[in-house]
Amino acid sequence: MAFFFKIFHVEPFSFTLIYLNYNLISIEGLQMKTSYKEMLARARSQLPQQVSEYKRFVTPKVRSSTIGMRTIVHNFGEICNMLNREPTHLLKFLTREMATKAGVEGGRAIFQGKFQSDIIERLIERYVNEFVVCPVCKRPDTKIIKEKRFTFLICEACGARSSIRLV
Repeated sequence: MAFFFKIFHVEPFSFTLIYLNYNLISIEGLQMKTSYKEMLARARSQLPQQVSEYKRFVTPKVRSSTIGMRTIVHNFGEICNMLNREPTHLLKFLTREMATKAGVEGGRAIFQGKFQSDIIERLIERYVNEFVVCPVCKRPDTKIIKEKRFTFLICEACGARSSIRLV
């Protein structure tokens, strides 16, 4: 059994570590030159304003109507703007999940078939969880980048980069 004694002096700490086979046994002489609250305040002051604020992201409600065999989502453009996504990307996801044809006219989407608004809302919620919200920090501040054959979700808040499936 070997003992290791190491003396460290790192601002704002000064302490001695005693190791026994790489397992920490004790810390002797731990002296903090700065209080915990001062260090926390200094760390928070160095964070960007958008990271230190927390705002809950709420998926927008769908305003839809059914006319004959067509379902019209009236606020489709607003939903895409709130999600910060291209209308074609969201429309492609919805048409594949609902197995129907659709098109965009102005700020609204027209789907072939009768669909209830709660079904469309659940699909948009799935889209948000998969293609909008960062899997690391759970913030909606992301963008989709395509590199060669791969598509990545890049978070602008934490910098995480996660691969996502194609729509």
